[in-house]
Amino acid sequence: MDRLLAMEIFVRVVETGSFSKAAREFNTTQPTVTKQVAATESRLKVRLLNRNTRGVSLTEAGSLYYDKCKTIVREAEEAEHIVRGRESQAQGLLRIGTSVAFGRRVVVPLALEYMARHPQVQVDLSFEDRYVDLIAQGIDVAVRMGKLADSSLGARFLGMNPWVMVAAPAYLKKHGTPKRAQDLSAHVALIYSSVVGDDVWRMHTPKGEPVTVPVTGRMRSNNVSAVLAAAREGLGIALMPRYVASDSLAGGKVVEVLPGHALPEQEIHAVFPSPKLLPGKVSSFVAFLQGRFEEGWWER
Repeated sequence: MDRLLAMEIFVRVVETGSFSKAAREFNTTQPTVTKQVAATESRLKVRLLNRNTRGVSLTEAGSLYYDKCKTIVREAEEAEHIVRGRESQAQGLLRIGTSVAFGRRVVVPLALEYMARHPQVQVDLSFEDRYVDLIAQGIDVAVRMGKLADSSLGARFLGMNPWVMVAAPAYLKKHGTPKRAQDLSAHVALIYSSVVGDDVWRMHTPKGEPVTVPVTGRMRSNNVSAVLAAAREGLGIALMPRYVASDSLAGGKVVEVLPGHALPEQEIHAVFPSPKLLPGKVSSFVAFLQGRFEEGWWER
């Protein structure tokens, strides 16, 4: 028998003066409530209630037990109220995981804005380009790129991460500007090696035809900022997320190559350890992120 539930039932029988009224409150039957109180008396080996046709009354032992039970039930309700209230609000330590480049350029500004709006939240930011075990690492929410594998994790779709092909004007002046995707094979590629199939670039022509182009180059790096730096120096053509190249494109340090071709995009998701019973700080941060990755977000 659930001892706390038995205490709650006993308290309500005393306060309503009726087994049937207490039964209605607990959505059960009068015999069930009667058995619960009788089982408590049997366990304690003492009579708690006097029963007669007019209702119930407390024995001396029952009066002492009622006073203690009322205190315990009230404190249990207060404990639940405190926890529910805390978990429904944005407060406490929020551990966020993300990749290095995306985290530094995109997530950090968003996290700082979120903190300004929610002064009761403290943030712990972790940067890893590999997928980490959220539960093992104690991560509350991660912002991830790409399609999600089937798992028990909870997730919310945030938007898309488009890619762009860029080169410095000086490089194109010296080596010529590609007119077709196939022309890339004759150019120097700067390869971002964190992407699967990094030395094979895939795209669709302006007519929607899929094209696969093997590329080679002098530089390969798993750091996209290093790839962008090389492109700005005129060392070759690079393929990277548009948010990385956005400022350089706006400043004319690099220009878009084959702008009519459609390049791959990655899905952006907020991922958290469980799809159920989200703490307030997590649901609040995820709600804050939603709507921040609409069309053109990389320019904002």
